[in-house]
Amino acid sequence: MQETALAAIDGRDYGDSYSLSLFDPAWHQGVIGIVAGRIKDRYHRPALAFARGQAGEIRGSGRSIPALHLRDALDQTAVRHPGLIQKFGGHAAAAGLTLRESDFERFRSSFEETVRRLLSPADLDRVIETDGALAPDDYTPETVALLYDRVWGQGFPAPRFCDEFELAAQRIVGGKHVKLTLSCNGRRVEAIRFNSTESPPARMRVVYHPMINEYNGRSSVQLAIEHWEAA
Repeated sequence: MQETALAAIDGRDYGDSYSLSLFDPAWHQGVIGIVAGRIKDRYHRPALAFARGQAGEIRGSGRSIPALHLRDALDQTAVRHPGLIQKFGGHAAAAGLTLRESDFERFRSSFEETVRRLLSPADLDRVIETDGALAPDDYTPETVALLYDRVWGQGFPAPRFCDEFELAAQRIVGGKHVKLTLSCNGRRVEAIRFNSTESPPARMRVVYHPMINEYNGRSSVQLAIEHWEAA
């Protein structure tokens, strides 16, 4: 489903769209929220994914960026276009809604119109805030356990770090993740980027969070990569 959604975006000219609303008759309602979240993360746009419901209806699940309160945006769309949205609910970051399938294109353009009123071009620039570099002595299971033995959430995000590494080795695991061996100041560390088979730069700036990798009864620190760019 995610690959189909990405192909739908890549295969169409969305130009300077502020939002992405996607519908595919083959999609299943159980995972459209995951699809919307992945699309939102990739393009840093409010994203809604729809699947068929009952009797000519489609049901959507949306995920939003920090600058847009998704539930309020749907409310404004519903007020300006009475009868377009059958029902909806949610909060700032996520929401669900129901439409008539025949109204999908009208909703897509109406929602885009609403989002354009609420966002500026600068809101669509993705900004990644980090806590800087993680000291080499902190690449330990004890430090990772200490970092994540806390409650993190909206307005109080979990720590993420940024540093420069050289690529020592790479391979694809599970058919859809890239596993890396990285080098920094003569020290090597294992890393993984989930749901990506893209080849990284030879020298890169990386945003990551450390995690514990359990394998064959052995625990080790592994970096989960959120973003990389050439250094």
